[in-house]
Amino acid sequence: MRLLILTKRSLISAGFCLLIGVLAAATAITSTVKAVQTASTEREIPVYCVDTDKKQVALSFDAAWGNEQTDTLLEILDKYEVKSTFFLVGDWVDKYPESVKDIAERGHDIGNHSNTHPYMTQLSTGDMTSQIQSCNEKIKKLTGKAPTLFRAPYGDYNNDVVNTVKSCSMYCIQWDVDSLDWQDPTPEQITANVVDKITNGSIILMHNGATNTPEALPMVIEGIKAKGYEIVPVSEILLDGEYYTDVQGKMCAK
Repeated sequence: MRLLILTKRSLISAGFCLLIGVLAAATAITSTVKAVQTASTEREIPVYCVDTDKKQVALSFDAAWGNEQTDTLLEILDKYEVKSTFFLVGDWVDKYPESVKDIAERGHDIGNHSNTHPYMTQLSTGDMTSQIQSCNEKIKKLTGKAPTLFRAPYGDYNNDVVNTVKSCSMYCIQWDVDSLDWQDPTPEQITANVVDKITNGSIILMHNGATNTPEALPMVIEGIKAKGYEIVPVSEILLDGEYYTDVQGKMCAK
C-alpha cells in the first residue's frame, strides 16, 4: 500500500511539473509572437529635433487662420536678418496669396500644414494624400516651388500619417520647443518658454496669429542669439542623406 501511495504521489508531482512546463512554454511562445508583431508594427515618429553638434535652432510659424500679424513678423525677421519656416494651410493660401508670395520672396521656407487643417489620423490614406498634394499645388502655383516639409495640424499623427508624408517625398516635422504663444501668455513668458528650453537642433513652434507673438519675437530672437545659437529655417537644420528618428523624435544619421 505504501508503495502504491508513493507512486500516486510521484505521478501527481510529475503531472504538476509537466503542466508548469507547458504553461511556461506557452508563455514564451506568446511573448515571442508579441515581440515579432511589435517589431513588424514599429512606431513611426516624425522629426521633433535634430542630432547635431552645431549650435543651430530652427524657428517656425504655423499659419492657419488670421493674417493681421504676418507683415509685422516678417519685418521683425528682416530686421534681425533671420530666416524661418512658415507652415501654411491651403485655405490660408487661398485667402492670402500675396502674403504667401511675400514670405517666399523674403527667403523663408514654406512648409505644408495640410489643405483644410483636419485631424489627419481620422482620414483615409487617400484623403491624407489629397490634403498634402492639394496644399502643395497651391503653394507651388504661387511660388514656383512645392514644399518638402509637412507639419500635421494639431501635431496629430500616427504611422499612417508619417508613412503617407514620406510617400509624398516629404519630411514630417513636429517640434521639441513649444512657445505656447497660442495660449496668449505674456511676451516674457513666451520668451522664457523658448529660450530656456532650446538645445542644439531644436525646432521651435510659434504661430502667425497669436496675440503676443509680435511683441515677443524680438526678445525670443535676442535671447536665442545671446546663448550663442544661430537661427535657421527647418530645411537647413535637417540632416542630409539617410536618417532615422529615435524614440524621442530626434533625427539621427544612419
